[in-house]
Amino acid sequence: MTDDDPEFRRAVEANEAKRQAAMTDREEQASNEPDEEEAVREASHMSAKLVYQVVRREGDEELKRPTSSLFWSGIAAGVCISFSVIGEGIFGAYLPESDWLPLVESFGYTFGFLIVIIGRMQLFTENTLTTVLPFLARPSRYLLGCVARLWAIVVGANLIGCFIAAIFIAFIPAFEQEVVDAMIVVSKHATEHPPLIAFFKAIPAGLLIAALVWMLAAGEVNNFFIILIMTWLIAAGGFTHIIAGSVEMALLLVIGEMGIIHAVFGFWIPVFLGNVFGGTIVFSLITWGQVREEVRARRAD
Repeated sequence: MTDDDPEFRRAVEANEAKRQAAMTDREEQASNEPDEEEAVREASHMSAKLVYQVVRREGDEELKRPTSSLFWSGIAAGVCISFSVIGEGIFGAYLPESDWLPLVESFGYTFGFLIVIIGRMQLFTENTLTTVLPFLARPSRYLLGCVARLWAIVVGANLIGCFIAAIFIAFIPAFEQEVVDAMIVVSKHATEHPPLIAFFKAIPAGLLIAALVWMLAAGEVNNFFIILIMTWLIAAGGFTHIIAGSVEMALLLVIGEMGIIHAVFGFWIPVFLGNVFGGTIVFSLITWGQVREEVRARRAD
């Protein structure tokens, strides 16, 4: 390789740019007061690699949690996510019919997600990203089994919680009848799509929840507003979330407004697959792709 070789020149120029950047950083750090330097560091955005590390480490911790912890946390999430349906029902019952009603009503959908996510409960769709990144980083049969174990426990527990909430809504006189009627209308609207349409509507919801997890890991914006905006978008866009949707499905099942065949094959399975596709196949692979070379280079060093 000669001095005239283009690759050699690019390598020299890249090394010189790195050297100058490092020199500039040292000069700035030396000239800053300690509190000024700390302010600069706090103001710096986390790189994609660091966000990945936060999510991946959280995933490792989740995969190690005892079965009983996952199970009871999953039930709590299934029960509490029902407040998304309850919130929509309250808005739908008491606001006048208008063109803007769906946009305002969709804010009710955020209530359950705020409780579950800020409360650190086990919600299945968060795990389509969190627990998959450790597997992508260190693929093995053992980790695949760990992911499958966690998914099975959390999905099952979430469903139990959803049915508990649906039975409470349908048979316990805790809500005004107009609110219950509005929840039934919301539930029918969410579960009425043909299976293929339900699958496609679930893909953006899975992607948005995975993006929400990624954004929360970056820690640069108030968590409340991130959850509020992203989950509002799911409802306003007419997208379908498997766990919140399971409350709606369960409510229609227990009051006899939906058959079990349609519930399982027309709604639950297509929405489940769509959420997994959006959260795991699409978003997880995209986020892994943007940090893969950096992670591997760091390991090689």
